[in-house]
Amino acid sequence: MATDIQRPRGRPRRFDPEQAVATAQRLFHARGYDAVSVADLVQALGINPPSFYAAFGSKSGLFARVLCRYGSTGAIPLDASLRPDRPVAEALAALLEAAARCYAADPAAGCLVLEGTHCNDPEVREATRAVNVAAEDVIRNYIAARYPEEAEHLTDYICTTMTGLSAKARLGQSLDRLLATARLASIVPAQALRT
Repeated sequence: MATDIQRPRGRPRRFDPEQAVATAQRLFHARGYDAVSVADLVQALGINPPSFYAAFGSKSGLFARVLCRYGSTGAIPLDASLRPDRPVAEALAALLEAAARCYAADPAAGCLVLEGTHCNDPEVREATRAVNVAAEDVIRNYIAARYPEEAEHLTDYICTTMTGLSAKARLGQSLDRLLATARLASIVPAQALRT
């Protein structure tokens, strides 16, 4: 009896691609995009270079997958802070505290997206800038829904503060100090939105 079952060609993959993306995320987050080589990646993933390229195409291809994963597993949850039922100043304060907690969770890492915006690879730099701009747009639109005149400069302030929190976390600043900075920085939006 003949069968029409087709078997995949080549050897089956010996690794879980999703687990590989998680491993790569940890490497990129800890060291930055430029400091992680393909050799580092294949060693960490336990695969050989041909398997790496077959699975991800390139280092930047893997990083694109990492960015997608980061958005759902490591990025600051904007929606949790920027709820429509919350006063804007309170929401921005919650966002700054969430950023401090997120960055402090892995002090060596800071923000994967912010770190990627100044890497040497133009494709990755553009991809991370696009993610960063999209996040800024979420913040700006949230503020503009109730305070259109204040949206631009408050967004700049919040995003600049978040960048500083990321940098300080990378330098080893404690969660308590990051939270203190976030709380102090939260005074500005509260005052700006009273006028």
